[in-house]
Amino acid sequence: MNSKLIAPSLLAADFGNLQRDIEMVNNSEADWFHIDIMDGVFVPNISYGMPVLEAISKHAKKTLDVHLMIVDPDRYIKTFADLGSDVLTVHYEACTHLHRTLQAIKAEGMKAGVALNPHTNINVLEDVINDIDLVLIMSVNPGFGGQSFIESTYNKIKTLKALIQQKNAATIIEIDGGVTDKNAKQLVDAGADVLVAGSFVFKAADQLNTISNIKKIINN
Repeated sequence: MNSKLIAPSLLAADFGNLQRDIEMVNNSEADWFHIDIMDGVFVPNISYGMPVLEAISKHAKKTLDVHLMIVDPDRYIKTFADLGSDVLTVHYEACTHLHRTLQAIKAEGMKAGVALNPHTNINVLEDVINDIDLVLIMSVNPGFGGQSFIESTYNKIKTLKALIQQKNAATIIEIDGGVTDKNAKQLVDAGADVLVAGSFVFKAADQLNTISNIKKIINN
């Protein structure tokens, strides 16, 4: 992947004006929609469920990058495929049989992603990295928006990049949490391919310009 991607996180959107915010992303230079599904069990928060995702997918004209922060994600793989998800990311910490889960996601025609919490070591992916399309490194503790960035993330990206190259895998690296125009360049320099930006985009006075600015920073 040559061009680095930006995926605004709809968790930070204005839920009272969700369609407006979706249209903003459609009209922006953003590449993907990042959609966080939380169940209040795996993370101490609840986001939105199937009906909202269905509404989003009706209006969204870009890749739907769905991040499941839920226990037992296998129950819903087919449902998320039916709702139009293009990339489905499950948490390593929530999967007892990760390899089987990855195969099930791919069988539904989606790209398979694995997310790692800040405390989870990269080496847990050694045996499955060739089966993973995307690894999502959480650079904040999952469950709440607007948290500050965990600095050890840069080393984690480098370690993951080294593993991907060593295993000759085609896996791409996504970063979620605390991404701004201040750390975006350092993240892609460390090896990131996709940056998820939530509050930084949606709380900006000029959202389109903010997205465009990050795109320039990470692709120069």
